[in-house]
Amino acid sequence: MKETIEKGALVSLIDKNNYIYLIDTKHKTDHFKGVGVLNPSDLIGKEYGSIFTVNTKEFYLLKPTLMDKFKALKRKAQIIIPKDAANIILHCDITPGKTILEAGVGSGGLTTILASMIQPDGMVISYDLRSDFINHAQKNIDNAKLHDFVTIKEKDVTKAIDETNLHAIILDIPNPWDAVKHAWNALETGGTLCTYSPLISQVENTIKTMKQYSFIDIKTFETLYREMIVKEQGTRPSFDMLGHTGYLTFARKVTSELL
Repeated sequence: MKETIEKGALVSLIDKNNYIYLIDTKHKTDHFKGVGVLNPSDLIGKEYGSIFTVNTKEFYLLKPTLMDKFKALKRKAQIIIPKDAANIILHCDITPGKTILEAGVGSGGLTTILASMIQPDGMVISYDLRSDFINHAQKNIDNAKLHDFVTIKEKDVTKAIDETNLHAIILDIPNPWDAVKHAWNALETGGTLCTYSPLISQVENTIKTMKQYSFIDIKTFETLYREMIVKEQGTRPSFDMLGHTGYLTFARKVTSELL
């Protein structure tokens, strides 16, 4: 069945080179980088999957995927990228209805992914110390239309965590070991603590602290990611392999230890 674009919808415009531009149909006429001068309301009523022309440039009109929203983020700080975010979703059991806390909101990249996973009745609570990062992340979250599922606080996670019975806590901060005690107190039994650290020395300090509390199943991973380029002439690995970005450490809370 054919489906048309409605007022207020986000739309992905994809050109012949597979560049993606996210357009909000509520915005006014403007010059959009990579697209040109466009009145977004002109998209209303057009069919998804059809071709739309702006001046002489053609675009496919599609519903935005989560990856589209992620690529459209405006970056101010380093973000956790999809190869690592996917592992976080799996190991932390990020599903609809869960309440998740993250510390280190940055540009809101992971926040956007988490909020997409826990909707329609879950919540992502984000702590950050820098108001400029908070304001920037909030704009990205608003642009992705996920603001109903995110609460951002200007707060130091190493000092205290307000919330309790959290399903998962994700720490993207330089000193995650200083928040381990608060994380254990704030997690529900069986809840998962995840830390993202660029340096192995950070991982070692974090795990040493985790072992002082009732955490089990402590594991650390590094994810390497490489696209394969498939053409008629043959197939080769991409030269732009994503190697080391950070180490992910996961641990689960229990309330007592085995003898």
